[in-house]
Amino acid sequence: MNINDLDAIRADTPACESLIHFNNAGASLMPLPVQQAVAKHLKLEASIGGYEAEHQANNDLQSFYEEFATLLNASAEEIAYVENATRAWDMAFYGLPLEDGDRILTHDSEYVSNYLALMQQAKRRNLHIDLIPSDEHGQVDVSAIGELITDRTKLIAITHVPTQGGLVNPVKEIGKVAKEHGLIYMIDACQSAGQIVLDVKELQCDVLTGTGRKFLRGPRGTGFLYVRKAFLNELDPPFVDLHSADWISDDKFEFASTTKRFENWESYIAGRVGLMHAVRYANALGVANIERRVFSLGKTLREQLSTQKDVQVHDLGLHQCGIVTLTKKGLDANKLVDQCREAGINLSVSTFTSARLDFGKRNLDSLVRSSVHYFNTEDEIDRFVQVVDSL
Repeated sequence: MNINDLDAIRADTPACESLIHFNNAGASLMPLPVQQAVAKHLKLEASIGGYEAEHQANNDLQSFYEEFATLLNASAEEIAYVENATRAWDMAFYGLPLEDGDRILTHDSEYVSNYLALMQQAKRRNLHIDLIPSDEHGQVDVSAIGELITDRTKLIAITHVPTQGGLVNPVKEIGKVAKEHGLIYMIDACQSAGQIVLDVKELQCDVLTGTGRKFLRGPRGTGFLYVRKAFLNELDPPFVDLHSADWISDDKFEFASTTKRFENWESYIAGRVGLMHAVRYANALGVANIERRVFSLGKTLREQLSTQKDVQVHDLGLHQCGIVTLTKKGLDANKLVDQCREAGINLSVSTFTSARLDFGKRNLDSLVRSSVHYFNTEDEIDRFVQVVDSL
């Protein structure tokens, strides 16, 4: 498969014939090899039984770790399957060695579920949350981090690409600061995995999490967790089962020696198989190639929308990805999305409740979120802009 063979790519995405899918930051369209792998496994479960089907899928289940290792420039033993990005992030965060009085650095673009967890643990364990200011582009001000670090600062937790816009936070530069000061570094890559190159060695992160359903084009109900091998034993998993640990004597157990210690025995096998094929598909295209095309399409969409009367684009950041947010004067965001859906265009809405700190600072209530992927076209962008203009 070649990223330039758009006809073949769109043939693998049959829904392109009947709609324009600009909701890839919500849930992308699965390519046929992924959809067929999921359907095949579910049919096998119905034919021979769940356990037996899992046994037959063993090669694909093992390949899951290898494909993610390639995607992230990690080792297979540093990868775990988790049922979604939030649970993957929680499994690591709730296992961190944080103590009374410790401080956490984050940014006001942090994802709502992550920030809720930060607040809950702050209340439970007397932790303190410090917000890194934004620079003139609206992204994390890397130069300001050093001034916020105290002898009680233990963690930097950053969302790479926030749910509410095209901002791409400078996670590589943040990683350098984290390592210089010996801090734990967690990256939420939920919106970047599959559209942006992620090299965990270059990022110098201890933990990185993501989902399957967005830019990786995998099934819903799938996600992944990366934990750096040398950091693994610093974490105490918040719960354990017979898959994540071995019961070695009547009063003793041992965790699995790899990041699989964060997995559950029971999981969505068809989804795991599908996600493996989705990552394999992305690896075959090359994420660097995907990133170039998605960023280019995002730039084109942003520029065209910016020329439209009564339309305002709201994306922050020095570097911007395939997520493009907008408002149209006099038209509620939900109504705009509904009317576009009637015209065969899929979008979504980002609301104040999912980005309270960011939206509050910018005096925003909601934004229309459009998000392109490599299978989208310039013609689809033209059509979308025309529809928005006509509303």
